[in-house]
Amino acid sequence: MEPSPSGGSRPAEPGPCLRGPGGVCQATSAYSPSEVGAQPGYRVAAVLPAGGCGERMGVPTPKQFCPILERPLISYTLQALERVSWIKDIVVAVTRENMDKMEGIIQRYQHKRISLVESGVTRHRSIFNGLKALTENGSNTKPSKPEVVIIHDAVRPFVEEDVLLKVVTAAKEHGAAGAIRPLVSTVISPSADGCLDHSLERSRYKASEMPQAFLFDVIYDAYQQCSDYDLEFGTECLQLALKYCHTKAKLVEGSSDLWKVTYKQDLYAAESIIKGIISQQICIVMDTKEDKGHIGLLEEMLKNELKHINVTSRTLCHAGRDLQQIILDQCYNFVCVNVLNFDFQETQKLLKLLEDSHLSIFNPVVVVSVHFLDYNSEPFGEKMENIMQIREFSKEVKKRNILLCGLLIYYPQDKLKIQESLRQGATIIAALIKERNPGLAGQLLVA
Repeated sequence: MEPSPSGGSRPAEPGPCLRGPGGVCQATSAYSPSEVGAQPGYRVAAVLPAGGCGERMGVPTPKQFCPILERPLISYTLQALERVSWIKDIVVAVTRENMDKMEGIIQRYQHKRISLVESGVTRHRSIFNGLKALTENGSNTKPSKPEVVIIHDAVRPFVEEDVLLKVVTAAKEHGAAGAIRPLVSTVISPSADGCLDHSLERSRYKASEMPQAFLFDVIYDAYQQCSDYDLEFGTECLQLALKYCHTKAKLVEGSSDLWKVTYKQDLYAAESIIKGIISQQICIVMDTKEDKGHIGLLEEMLKNELKHINVTSRTLCHAGRDLQQIILDQCYNFVCVNVLNFDFQETQKLLKLLEDSHLSIFNPVVVVSVHFLDYNSEPFGEKMENIMQIREFSKEVKKRNILLCGLLIYYPQDKLKIQESLRQGATIIAALIKERNPGLAGQLLVA
C-alpha cells in the first residue's frame, strides 16, 4: 500500500485481472457488469452530494468535474453505481450554476436513472435535498421512495458492488451501516500552544468511509430533526442517525479502493488506476488466418511483456460476432496486424467497428496498426506512402477518442534480429497501451 496524500490509503498499481492488493478482485463494478449475483429484495436508491467547490484541491474547477482521461471524475462514479442493476434511482445534488454542466455530462456519457436536485450550501444540506427528492411520488421521470438509501461521495469512483451490497444488507437489518477502514496514521490532539496534548490508540479507532446506507425513514427522520449547527458543520451521516434516531450503525470493513479524491495529486493516482484497469485486455486482430510465424511470436512477446494481462487473437475477416463480443466486453486495446496489405483496409474495418460500438465514449481506445514490411520487395516507396496515411486516419478517429498509432517491423531478417525487432515491438505496444498518450496518436514507430 502507498500512503495517499490525503492521509488515507490507496491501492498500488492494479495487478492481474483487475486484482488489487492482497489478490482481491477490485473496481470491476465500475467497468464491467458485476458478477456479485445476490440482489436485495427491496427498493434501493442512492444520493450523491456533488456541490463542493474543491477548495482543498486548489484548482478552479470543482474536483467532481475535474477531467481524468478527458472525462469528468463524477462520470466514473455514476458509472460505478449504474452498473449495479438493483440501485433503481441515483439522485445527484449540484449547485445551480453547475446544473447545465451536469446535464451535459449525463447526456454525453449516456448515464441512466439519474435525477438532479439543487445542492445546499453545505454537504448535509445537499444530502437532505437529495432525500427530499426521493419522497416525491415516483413517475417515469422522477425517482420513487426507496426502502434503503445509499449515500456516497461523487469523488469516490472505485466503489465495488460487493461493498454496496454489504452496507445495504446491514442497513436493512440494523437501520444504518457504513464502510470503515483501518487508520493509517495516529490521531493526536494538540494543546492551545501547539504542543502535543495526547494521542489516541490507533488500534481502537477506524476511519469512516463511504458508501453508507440507511433505512430511508431513519435517515430522513434524522435530517428532519437535525439542528442548524449539525446541518452547517456536521460531516458524519452515521452520527446523525445515532443522535436523532438512536440507531446504531453496523460497521462494515471496506476495501482499500474507497479512498476519496481530495487533493490535486489524487487525480493523477486515479488516472493511473483507471489506465491500469482499462489496459487489462488486448485483442490482436490479423488480416490472415495463416500463421506467418512472426505473428505468433509477436503475440508471445506481448504476453511476456504484459504479464497477467489477457491477450487474445482474432482474424478480422472471420471474426464477426466474436470480435463484436470482445468490444461489448469493453476491451479498450487492439493490435491490428497487417501482413497481406499496406493500404489500411483491415485497420479501417476495425476502426469502423469501434466507432459503431461507441465504446470510446467512456474511455480512450488504443489501436496499434502493425505492418510487417519486406524492404527488399518492390515497390518499397509506394508501400511506405500507403502506410504514412496513418496520420490522416488518426486525425479523424482521434475526434472520437480513438488513439491510432502505427508500428513498422522490417523483414526478412535472421532469426535473432527478427526476434529482437518483435521484442522491441511488444515493448512499444505495451507502452502505448499503458500510457494512452494522445500526443503519440498518428505516429509511425519503427521496431
